[in-house]
Order: sequence, then C-alpha cells, then structure tokens
Amino acid sequence: MPNLLPFLERGRVEAGCDEAGRGCIAGPVVAAAVILNEHTALELNLDDSKKLSEKKRKALRVLIEEKALAWAVSFVPNEKIDEINILQASFLAMRQSVEQLFIRPEHILIDGNRFVTSKKMPPHTCVIKGDGKYSSIAAASILAKTHRDEFMKRVAIDFPGYGWDKNAGYPTAKHKKAVKSLGTTNLHRLSFKLN
Repeated sequence: MPNLLPFLERGRVEAGCDEAGRGCIAGPVVAAAVILNEHTALELNLDDSKKLSEKKRKALRVLIEEKALAWAVSFVPNEKIDEINILQASFLAMRQSVEQLFIRPEHILIDGNRFVTSKKMPPHTCVIKGDGKYSSIAAASILAKTHRDEFMKRVAIDFPGYGWDKNAGYPTAKHKKAVKSLGTTNLHRLSFKLN
C-alpha cells in the first residue's frame, strides 16, 4: 500500500471528505467526513477504497470508526438526486457529513476537482484522486463505500432480481437487464438512463 500523506498542513484540524455511489442507477449517494490524528493516519496505512478488497475495507472501517478523532456519514436518497442532480446531491452529502462532525475542522480536503460550499463550512481544498493521496480522504472513501454497500445489501432482500447485493446499484449488465424485465423500484434514480 502507498504511504498516504497524513495532512495538507501540519498543526491544523483537517477533515477528509469523499462520496460513494455517484455512478449508480439505484440507491443513495453517501458521503463521509473523517478527522484523523497524524499517528493514526500513518498507523492505518490506508488506500483508496476502490483498490481494497471488501474484507479489507470492512476491517479498516472498524479501525477508522474506533480510532478517528471524529467521523460522520451522510446519505442523500435517490429522490433528492432526481430533484437536484447527482453532482449537487454529492456536494450536499459531503456538506452534511462535515456538519455532523462533533469536532469542527479548520480545513476540509475534498476528493475531486470542485465543491460547492456553504456559509457554515470551513475553507476547503479539492484534491483530484485525493483518496490515493491523503489518509483522511482515503478513510472517508472507505466509510462512504462500506456504509453504502451495507445499505444496498439490506435493501437487496426486498428487491430480489436486481443483484444489488453484488452490484451495489451500479449499472451492470445484470442490473440493466433486470430493469428491462422487472421495471424500476422506488430506489431507482429516474433521472438516470436506466437501460
């Protein structure tokens, strides 16, 4: 695993923030915000959640939730995504996760190339592929993905046939075929091309 940077600027409280589920056609978009101290950031030896096995992500989630100075996860449902679009819904989920932290960060590291802030938010820096560069963003990436995957596995029981326990709502061939034959559910993003 790579040695990710523990902070952008030493001596200030930084929260890493990332989202999961932006490219899905079903389910919520989920964001997480995480504040790590330098020791924990180095000790956990994190990586981008997409590069980790499901087993490794789950194990790291437990450690992150146990050792982080603060963490929060926010879900924005598919109806809101359809109402405001996926990009704005991703920004909303990120803002909500930062606002839920019980420690107010002095700065936020956002995974991606842009972010729409609000008056309540601290200053931020956007970092392209930040989940592969900064430990706090990687931690947020892991929390967002594991919480979202867990949610999709739970709802897959109520909606058999779509394969959400395996595809997490992403537009796989099986998922798109199921939409054609079974129709949409109340968890599908109707503003997305579904087949």
